[in-house]
Amino acid sequence: MDVTTRSFTEAVRALGVAQKSNRGAPLYSRLVNRPLGRILAAAAHQVGLSPNQVTGVSACFTFTGIALVAMVPPSPAMAAVIAVLLVIGYGLDSADGQLARLLGRGSPAGEWLDHVCDSLKTATIHLAVVVSLYRFADLPTDLLLVVPLAYSALDTTLFFAFILTERLRKPSGPRLATADSSRPSVLRAMLSAPTDYGILCLVFFTLAWPHVFLVAYGVMLLGTAGYALLALPKWYRDVSRLREGA
Repeated sequence: MDVTTRSFTEAVRALGVAQKSNRGAPLYSRLVNRPLGRILAAAAHQVGLSPNQVTGVSACFTFTGIALVAMVPPSPAMAAVIAVLLVIGYGLDSADGQLARLLGRGSPAGEWLDHVCDSLKTATIHLAVVVSLYRFADLPTDLLLVVPLAYSALDTTLFFAFILTERLRKPSGPRLATADSSRPSVLRAMLSAPTDYGILCLVFFTLAWPHVFLVAYGVMLLGTAGYALLALPKWYRDVSRLREGA
């Protein structure tokens, strides 16, 4: 069937077959974000959006949420609005790649645009938290502002290292894969949960209560730091073996 004539239900079904492997994917991405992205990709297909246009819509939701973090006092209602904007933006971030697979239009330019938006999001969301805490939170000490600053540095480094490692492992670029029939590790997915941007989005529901937010946010930071301590040496060893075999 011509992909341009598929109904919403047919598109959702087709996307369910042509999924990226769940191997190594954090639990939120696997259970929530990819299924949400599938629905959003099918809806985007129905209204005739291209994958790059979906990336643009994703950026609008995400950066609106990030701007609100920095600019608006975090009432409970506003915290909910911010979290929902971030969750939808992340769902659309999954949808652009899924739509590209559905249409057979994966391209280096689309991948570049997606990664540039992701890198900007990774850095600015933590800087927005710094601004929000400084402007609106009654912190016992300004030293707590180091927490989001450290998170920004760590998250940016981890994101860049992951992308670079994957690129060096596959010099010709990542391939679009169909669903992996093997069972992915649930334990691995749970251990990588602190690095999952989707869970970070949910933490923003607590932004109206700075002390609760800082505890949840700090736990995410510590979990991400632990993951980095395990992952970065492994990625370095992987890359070293590739160089030795070249």
